[in-house]
Amino acid sequence: MKEDFLHYVWKHQLFATKDLKTTDDKELTILNSGKHNLYTGPDFLEAKIEIDSIIWSGTVEMHLKSSDWYFHQHECDANYKNVILHVVWEDDVSVFNECNQQIPTLVLKGLIPKSLLENYYRLYSKTERWIPCQNLISKISDFTMQHWKMRLYLQRLETKSNRINKLLKELEYDYEAVLFRLLAKNFGLNINGEAFLNLAKQIDFKILRKEQHKFQSLNALLFGVAGFLDDAIEDDYYISLQKEYAYLQHKYQLKSYPNNQFQFFKMRPSNFPTLRIAQLAALYHKYQNLFSKLIACTEVLEFYSLFTVSLHLFWETHFTFAKVSPKRKKRITKDFVDLVLINTVIPLKFTYYKNINKEINESFFDVLKELKAEKNGVISKFSDLQIPIDSAFDSQALLELKNSYCNQKLCLQCAIGNELLKNNNN
Repeated sequence: MKEDFLHYVWKHQLFATKDLKTTDDKELTILNSGKHNLYTGPDFLEAKIEIDSIIWSGTVEMHLKSSDWYFHQHECDANYKNVILHVVWEDDVSVFNECNQQIPTLVLKGLIPKSLLENYYRLYSKTERWIPCQNLISKISDFTMQHWKMRLYLQRLETKSNRINKLLKELEYDYEAVLFRLLAKNFGLNINGEAFLNLAKQIDFKILRKEQHKFQSLNALLFGVAGFLDDAIEDDYYISLQKEYAYLQHKYQLKSYPNNQFQFFKMRPSNFPTLRIAQLAALYHKYQNLFSKLIACTEVLEFYSLFTVSLHLFWETHFTFAKVSPKRKKRITKDFVDLVLINTVIPLKFTYYKNINKEINESFFDVLKELKAEKNGVISKFSDLQIPIDSAFDSQALLELKNSYCNQKLCLQCAIGNELLKNNNN
């Protein structure tokens, strides 16, 4: 058993609260269990209890054993001088305050329902499992699951929003510049995400703004800074980009970076960084105010249309600068746009709405609920556990569940864990 289980039981009053007695046989009534303190100091603040008809207000401290009071040296800490009740699982020693008065103690052992204890031990079994509740999660009610998934996804959005706000501050609240960095990272996917982000960081967005209306210049800018224009390749398009970049490099005092930070190994040609840079350039050439365009979109088809761009004819027969490939159109696929919407557009839109105090209602999530669920190992495992996963909304919520709750074994803070703990039919 862990101490946080006692916190959970006390907070929700999940024990026999009638006819309570302290260890020194005084009548105890809990009038207010107090506010759970997640920081330093006693576990519960602003509690109110009645002991032998005398009402006390103050703090409550909890331990598995009463001797933990001395183990943690609370007797030397002024934060604990207002403790009015010591709640423990086992009482193995009397505890006294600085005035040498015994602190009233309540023992929870024997007061907690057997079913609750059994459910707790079942969840926190030492048996190695992918998630603590993997044998029980399929029994969770639809009501609990749907409401918890909304909370989980909002929590995930808030985390992303906090990171975006830091970036906004860094870039002086220029949403277009922030979007460029976020999109660049997204275009690099997992393998090249950091390399693409570094590329975006090396280009002052003011320069990109000045050059984005010229297709050749924008391509030269991105490929040149990325270090892809330093080779000796006998191709007219490649040579023209080299010449244009030489001009831009002198004009803006640009620095090229080694392209070995970009990975091609074990990647599908459609995800080669050269092709993704070309697509990013085409997107920013087509739209001078891409952020405003994305904010205005409300339907999935509008987003797909927005990401329909045309590349230079060179890319119809190439995935890289050095090698010719069979001719085919290189489009930004709907699956790729889905990833961009999930990871960049929706979190940025959420942040923008919050910052301008625009209401975020359920319709805001409609786009996400129309997108297909992501495919990865975590989502496959949840599917194996018979959890319905119908959209990207579901998969995003479940990723948050796994990373922020299951991996940390925070079942007591999880709505699923709470339902399983209180269920008498497990």
